[in-house]
Amino acid sequence: MNSHHASPVPLSAQTGSVNAAMQRHWRNWWHLSSALNHCDAFLGEVRQDRAPWLIVAFIAGIAAWFTLSGPVQWIVFVFCTGLIAIIALASWRHNQFRANLRLAILSMCIAAVAGLALIWARSAMVGTPPLAHPVMGVFDARVLERVEQPAQERVRLILATRNPDDAMPMKIRVNLPDKWDSPELATGAVIRVKVRLMPPAPPMLPGAYNFARAAWFQGFAATGSVIGPVSILKPAEVWGGIAQVQQRLSAHVRAQLSGSSGTIAAAFASGDRGAIATADAEAMRDAGLTHLLSISGLHVSAVIAGVYFIALRLLAFWPWLALRVRLPVVAAALAAVGGVGYTLLTGAQVPTVRACAAAILVLLAMALGREPLSFRLVGVAALFVLLLWPESLVGPSFQMSFAAVIAIIALHSAAPVRAFLADRDETWWQRTGRRAVMLLLTGVVIELALMPIVLFHFHRAGVYGALANVVAIPLTTFVSMPLIAIALLLDGFGLGAPAWWLVGKSLDLLLWIAHTTATQPGAVNHLGYMSVLAFALCVGGSLWLALWRGSVRLAGLVPVAVGTLIAIAAPQPQILVTADGRHVGLVGQSLDGSASRLYLLRQSRSDYVRDNLAELSGVKANAIAIDQWPGARCSADFCTVQIAGRDRQWTVLMARSRDLVTERALNAACQRADIVVADRRLPESCRPRWLKADRRLLSRTGGIALSLDPLRIRTVAQQEGHHGWWRGGNGS
Repeated sequence: MNSHHASPVPLSAQTGSVNAAMQRHWRNWWHLSSALNHCDAFLGEVRQDRAPWLIVAFIAGIAAWFTLSGPVQWIVFVFCTGLIAIIALASWRHNQFRANLRLAILSMCIAAVAGLALIWARSAMVGTPPLAHPVMGVFDARVLERVEQPAQERVRLILATRNPDDAMPMKIRVNLPDKWDSPELATGAVIRVKVRLMPPAPPMLPGAYNFARAAWFQGFAATGSVIGPVSILKPAEVWGGIAQVQQRLSAHVRAQLSGSSGTIAAAFASGDRGAIATADAEAMRDAGLTHLLSISGLHVSAVIAGVYFIALRLLAFWPWLALRVRLPVVAAALAAVGGVGYTLLTGAQVPTVRACAAAILVLLAMALGREPLSFRLVGVAALFVLLLWPESLVGPSFQMSFAAVIAIIALHSAAPVRAFLADRDETWWQRTGRRAVMLLLTGVVIELALMPIVLFHFHRAGVYGALANVVAIPLTTFVSMPLIAIALLLDGFGLGAPAWWLVGKSLDLLLWIAHTTATQPGAVNHLGYMSVLAFALCVGGSLWLALWRGSVRLAGLVPVAVGTLIAIAAPQPQILVTADGRHVGLVGQSLDGSASRLYLLRQSRSDYVRDNLAELSGVKANAIAIDQWPGARCSADFCTVQIAGRDRQWTVLMARSRDLVTERALNAACQRADIVVADRRLPESCRPRWLKADRRLLSRTGGIALSLDPLRIRTVAQQEGHHGWWRGGNGS
């Protein structure tokens, strides 16, 4: 027997160890149970509508489908969410914690799974695979829609034709230069046209606009441009529908009112923004007034409110009717008809339909004597839109319109604000002063609510938008739009000229506000990249601030602060490479070292390319040629620059032509470079020290954004995953 064999542990010691472990287990369970009971007690004591949180969970499910990369992760999301729901259901049976928390967890899990399932089904049903390859050819097609864009000297046509590969029907969007336009080229016409078609473009760079995703849900298989004149095989019918009325109305308004003010008036009257000059559109954007140009909640609400109050006043002069029916109900019905008519007239786009549906719900609440603006009402309107168009969730229009409405309701439902606005015995100028202060505060709150959305989608946000909107919104709602309606009415009698003159003056003032605000120092903040995590934290925290009441709502400041810090601290890209490798943007100091500048490898003729590179670089100053980079060595074929990092110098070699270069010289240059970028396939023997971004790599990754301090690579492929619109669904 081994004398060194360990003696057995006494039974009493074993029992003590087991008891200690059991005590730790029950102590941990008691703490967990206590925390759950506290949550349950909080849900039971708080007095507010919890239904909007179900909509938030539904939205989270839709957002998860877009954020997660593909079917495997979607199924994992459904499994994990279902597991949480089963645990909550099982605890209901064993009564391990109380009913309020169980019901909240169970219902929100069901809502989240329903949201993901809805958008998954929607994508499978309406998603249109992109054209497999670029095509140039002659197509017979029917004109589905005609969009005039005189500011760009073109007409945009939506056509129904057949795919040249399999003869299946497909919908395409093409641009027709004005010189080949014809009055016969109207909605419903059958034409023969030579076009150059491309698959819908994916994001040029990580974080850029995703037209391929929008085209997937809108049914576009390809986009392109018309080459040469168009042959009319069958003219359009005499009645071209609402689209023809919209075009005639827009043309009529521009004929009555020339210049920039006429293009803005046409946008208000018919929703046609194609004639607005680029300088005016950029000024409105930088001043935070772009929402005034797109027919949405403000315009539809103004029309419906105007019809409601006018109808209510006119009907009151009819005693027989006033004594027999509730006039608010009749006025609400007439206002709803007016809102639907205006929605159809302005093109019935998704934002307009959404605004019309929300406004009609407000009318219904008013007719029934209910609170016209509440979170439940906003939730019903959001649910209505998402059930029909769940893909609209990821668009800035949906996010901005509902964020603005939620911010307004949250602000005006706060106890200090209600006390500030309460009726009191005061002079008229004191009452007017309080309302002016409230209007300014509302503008500031809306700007803060919209800022993360604007920065995430557009990478720039106006600073003075609240001040500009204080004047611009009342001017548009109570002056410009009523005057346009009066002018159109008087045109029927040939008396509209004085009203159009007043319309022009009011819109000239609006444009002056936009240009003056946009040109102020520091009017625009730029942010090249905002991560999905930072955006989600800001939006989630803002929803918490808005939907809860009392001091508990202040907890929402924590995720907002964390998201803001993440956005500010995130490394901004220093090298931007488009998917074709032709366009490269480098961010560096100007020659005098005073500010950051964007240097471009090629001076593109496309404003779209330059704008994307400028937005995603986060640089405000105009881009300049890469030849002006300090110490750059450029030839007709290549450019070499040195980028100073935190710990080292990075050498970047970029191809700028496709001329033949000897492999020995290319290999020697590659060996001296850390990063090589080319719009061609480079030989295997070209081996830079860190990254070779040639056509072979970029065809898999899409556009690339590189940060050198710290070292980080973001690609379009990483954010697109295996969704159907990304390279036909292969996720490569």
